[in-house]
Amino acid sequence: MSPPPATEAIRRRGFLLVLSSPSGAGKTTITHRLLDRDPSFTLSVSVTTRPPRPSEIDGRDYRFIDEARFAAMVREGELLEHATVFGHDYGTPRQPIEAALTAGCDVVSDIDWQGTQQLAESVAHDLVTVFVLPPSLEALEARLKTRAQDSAAVVAGRMAKSSEEMSHWSEYDYVIVNREIDDSVAEVQAIVTAERLRRTRQLGLADFVNRLRAG
Repeated sequence: MSPPPATEAIRRRGFLLVLSSPSGAGKTTITHRLLDRDPSFTLSVSVTTRPPRPSEIDGRDYRFIDEARFAAMVREGELLEHATVFGHDYGTPRQPIEAALTAGCDVVSDIDWQGTQQLAESVAHDLVTVFVLPPSLEALEARLKTRAQDSAAVVAGRMAKSSEEMSHWSEYDYVIVNREIDDSVAEVQAIVTAERLRRTRQLGLADFVNRLRAG
């Protein structure tokens, strides 16, 4: 039997793609569009103590848990990151992320800047971060109101919080302005393509090159 092609020696470690934005700027929509276009991605499903919105499904959008279970996960080191946002706790489970990256699968997550800062410490070499900006504050407020999932008081609170959230844009690898959703998804796809070709993610590449050189 002839030896396998040299390209089979090249494997790739997966990476964790994180999208952050002020609430309503589009990170969740971009995330789901990316999943629709690229089924090789796995969605990181966060845990949260907040109640589900009408359109959300437990286990698909979030895992909805109580405060006692969340505290236990923090205590046992089961979360790669966790933060409190608008009075509710959110966190990223460790085990499914680590298993996916080791298997060469890419994972996408939409979390806020607090969680991203923690991930920069816990999975620094596997992390790719994208910050999504709205084209204007007026557009951001209009999107929050159109979403119709929150009360007027909640929308006002999210708008008040947006300036602080946007101040963290410079901590991210990439920044996009979400003017048109299809254009923004295409920009994120371009980032994904580049990151998949990053030299440091291609395991066995040195051996492959040496075999090429040796003929």
